[in-house]
Amino acid sequence: MPTSDSIAQNLEKVEARIAGACEKAGRSRDEVELLAVSKTWPAETIFQAVDAGITAFGENKVQEAIAKVPLLPERISWHLIGNLQKNKVRKSLTVIDTYHGVDSLGLAQQMNRIAEELGLHPGVYLQVNLAGEASKHGFAPDDLRRELEPILELDRLEVQGLMLIPPFDSDPEKVRPHFANLRQFRDELAEKSGIPLTGLSMGMSHDFEAAIEEGSTIVRVGTSIFGARG
Repeated sequence: MPTSDSIAQNLEKVEARIAGACEKAGRSRDEVELLAVSKTWPAETIFQAVDAGITAFGENKVQEAIAKVPLLPERISWHLIGNLQKNKVRKSLTVIDTYHGVDSLGLAQQMNRIAEELGLHPGVYLQVNLAGEASKHGFAPDDLRRELEPILELDRLEVQGLMLIPPFDSDPEKVRPHFANLRQFRDELAEKSGIPLTGLSMGMSHDFEAAIEEGSTIVRVGTSIFGARG
């Protein structure tokens, strides 16, 4: 299990990596948000991360988030980074602030309807499956081109940008083209819609420097903060 000291030390290293990537890309450190991936870690471990200065956490499963959120400080921002099933939208909206895996018009419409009933405005990243991987969720590019306008018309959803889970490769340089392609696709959609779509959720522990250099605005980092899961 990670300790307060190990989390603080790991966070210092992650922050140095983020700062270095921002400097290399000529960007301000303030342009990149760090999202600590806390899935499978108990509330006690997340408390230690909060004490180290982390304020945004990403969970993969709605039920796990529901169990943890009441145990932790209200100032935390909670993100769902995994796939969201339609039958869990209502429960999730009571604990999740921002969603990174919105992957269909139908899901967005259901979220919008229930958010209106609950008086909420959840943040949303639209997940894109640029590589066409059958094992991954996400909009095919042509589908998102066609459905972006009706999604942007959903007035309860705050569409912040796009999200990507690229094909895994231990070499960040082999993943870099996927990050660049998402940025280019974002720019295309922004020009077409007239909406900036400034957010790019991309980059994890092993490749977030490349993601930042290609325009990421929020990196999802778990192992480099908490250590390897058991």
